[in-house]
Parts: sequence; structure tokens; C-alpha cells
Amino acid sequence: MIGRLNHVAIAVPDLEQAVAQYRDVLGADVSEAVDQVEHGVTTVFIELPNTKIELLHPLGDASPIAGFLEKNQQGGIHHLCYEVDDIISARDRLVAGGARVLGDGEPKIGAHGKPVLFLHPKDFSGTLVELEQA
Repeated sequence: MIGRLNHVAIAVPDLEQAVAQYRDVLGADVSEAVDQVEHGVTTVFIELPNTKIELLHPLGDASPIAGFLEKNQQGGIHHLCYEVDDIISARDRLVAGGARVLGDGEPKIGAHGKPVLFLHPKDFSGTLVELEQA
């Protein structure tokens, strides 16, 4: 059901410092920062030959990333994103198998302009999983 790894998301307390580290130290191709108001984050994508790294920074005090960074002050891996061919059928299959979808269970438009869902980390070995329709 799941396809390729789309990205690994890392929450960062200092977006400019993290961008400089990936761009200047590691020599990566780094996108411009984009505010994702609906999700309460600012995102930057680092393009790699086989996947992407998504840097997440809080956008406002109500950001879910702000809470994550309170517990993990240096930042850290926030979630893994896998591609699926059909997000609705993937959701239905996962729910039938006992997995919990976060929020209202309906896909939202993610940073790539495609439908996404998040799955409860307690159902996936402590890992927050994002599904993105390919």
C-alpha cells in the first residue's frame, strides 16, 4: 500500500541556522521558506537524489511544532511521509485495520499541494506518519 518515502520532517528551533547548515555545510539544494498557515508551520525542503528533508518551524504560538519543540528544544525528527496512490482507500484500509487518523480523518492539502493525512504515532512504533497522495 505505501509507496516511496517522500520526505523526513525535522522540527527546528532556528530555521535560518538549519537552512545554512544544510546549504553551506552539507552543500544541499534548499528551497525558499514557505508559510503553511493552515498547518501552523513554515517549511523548507532540501532536495536529495532519493527523497527530501522537510525543515519545520513554528508559525505562531498555536503551531503543533511549538509544542514539539518545547519537549525537544534542540529539534528532531517530527514525522515520516510516505506516498500512497489513493489516500481515501489507504485511509479506509488503515482504519479497518485499527489505525487512528489524526484530526477529523479527512485529507488536508499539504505543503506539496496534494492531499495528506497523519496517523497516530502510538499505532506506528512511536512514529508520526504522514501519507501523501502521489
